[in-house]
Amino acid sequence: MTLNSIKKPGNPAPFVDLWPRLISAIILIIAALVTVIMGGKLFVLFWFIAAGAVSWEWQNLISPQRAHLRSALGVFGCALVAWLSWRHDLTGVFVLILFTAALAACLAQKGRRLWAGGGIVYAALLVTGVCLLRLSPNHGLEAIAFLFAIVWGADIFAYFGGRLIGGPKLWPAVSAGKTWSGSIVGLVCGAFCGLLTLRLFDETPYESFPTLLLALSVAVVSQCGDLFESAVKRTFGVKDSSNLIPGHGGVMDRLDAFIFAVIYASLLGFTHSPGSVADGFFFW
Repeated sequence: MTLNSIKKPGNPAPFVDLWPRLISAIILIIAALVTVIMGGKLFVLFWFIAAGAVSWEWQNLISPQRAHLRSALGVFGCALVAWLSWRHDLTGVFVLILFTAALAACLAQKGRRLWAGGGIVYAALLVTGVCLLRLSPNHGLEAIAFLFAIVWGADIFAYFGGRLIGGPKLWPAVSAGKTWSGSIVGLVCGAFCGLLTLRLFDETPYESFPTLLLALSVAVVSQCGDLFESAVKRTFGVKDSSNLIPGHGGVMDRLDAFIFAVIYASLLGFTHSPGSVADGFFFW
């Protein structure tokens, strides 16, 4: 008797999609780590490309009408936002995002205008947030590494926790696959992955308990980002934002949690320290 002969129809193996997900994740992680360590223009370029891809996927997802024109506008807008973020011209970033979002809304059909403009804001805030954090005078590398560890840790442990433990669904109306067990395991393990990562930066005097609370808040926000994109895709009746990444779908599918996490971290940091967003994120 073979393994296939005892499988029940409609009950796929729990890790059937593991290998394509794993290979794609390794490639993306290496690229992300290399660019964040090197920093500078290479880092900005990497995240401009990511934000441009997010904008392209979003505009094609919400409506085919003038999608190419709106996508081109989004990519161009993300390029300018990346350049202005590099120069720390936050006034220029704010004005450009509003202008580009309004123009995209005008190009969309009635009923999809808010979606079109919102997609520009969503992608632009990604590249703005990562640039403000990484290019901060102090603790920029630590900030991005901290977010990477939490988001990646939460994703990995939620994947295995949900499949091994199972149980009630987290929000079946939005995401059929996510469970409470996977979400809780991912949240806790992701937060501790962030704390362990900060241990690599011994010169930084992080306080364990406040930083744990910060890590937990980032993990919660990142899971909200995952659910948000699931809700968007369900609204427009698609499974994946695109097929750019084997095992993961599109760039939006891969970055949904990180986008929310980096927007949260950069806004929190800017509120406390506009001159060094990473400092403001860690130290209140």
